[in-house]
Amino acid sequence: MMDRRSNLLKMRPQILSARIHNNMSDDERFQNETLRPIIKLQNDLFIEVFKNYIRKRKNLFYDLSPEAKHNYIENAIQKDMKFRNSLKGMIIGQFTVEEYATYIQNSSALNKRMMNIVIQRLQASLQLFELSTCPV
Repeated sequence: MMDRRSNLLKMRPQILSARIHNNMSDDERFQNETLRPIIKLQNDLFIEVFKNYIRKRKNLFYDLSPEAKHNYIENAIQKDMKFRNSLKGMIIGQFTVEEYATYIQNSSALNKRMMNIVIQRLQASLQLFELSTCPV
């Protein structure tokens, strides 16, 4: 029987563009080895969670310009602490025990990195949030 750590690591996608170098910071290494694969793995869930976020806020998102939609995504994650903490939980829940031990040493900086990646992924998926793809 495989243990939790092995199962978690096995199901993560590889990101070939996420390079690891000897001279990179510990935070950057953690970002490329742990955060990016987990966020990529959870991307479909993040899309659905954000669609639900839009619905709960009376679909105001759909009336915005593309630039304003980008700002809406950023503001939702940066300023809505309940939403932000929910997203963090979806990521942290995929950590191994060892990764969690690393994370808690510098959680503030790593939280900033993880939320910036999630913001970028959601902004890049803007077309998936069109009214025609999201049941009201």
